[in-house]
Amino acid sequence: MLRRLAPVLLAVIALANGETWTGKVVGIQDGDTITILRVGRPVRVRLDGVDCPELGQAFGGKARERVSVLVFGSVVVVRESNVASGRDRYGRVVGQVILPDGRNLNRVLVAEGLAWWYRRYAPRDAVLADLEERARESGLGLWADADPEPPWLWRAQKRKRLVGEAAGRLE
Repeated sequence: MLRRLAPVLLAVIALANGETWTGKVVGIQDGDTITILRVGRPVRVRLDGVDCPELGQAFGGKARERVSVLVFGSVVVVRESNVASGRDRYGRVVGQVILPDGRNLNRVLVAEGLAWWYRRYAPRDAVLADLEERARESGLGLWADADPEPPWLWRAQKRKRLVGEAAGRLE
């Protein structure tokens, strides 16, 4: 019985841990989404557990610039996260990106105050929680502002404005 279950268990463990692969960074969409060339094909990767300010927000451009400096043109390691379908609702791979020097890009952005710990998608990530708290206490990056607006609230406000504008045009 155990011999028959072993391959199934191994497959479940492999899926739970996600895939690990390497590729060259060829595009930076914003602070938390990059494009990586994997075996000749572009793959959009969303950094897991973090949410950078949007490009229209304070520090959105700085987050994108920092990511570009850290990874553009470099070969990085991607550790795909345990997402049920393997991708987010926009079709992006979700994962951790490991820099050529071994640092974790997701963590670097939070530590430097260029991203929030995204509690909704990484509620148990104690490392990101600690890094965010340290950046906040030190007033780094976006934490230099007295009350920075989280990107998820900024996006929600933007959606409300768009819906309101569309409703106004229908009247």
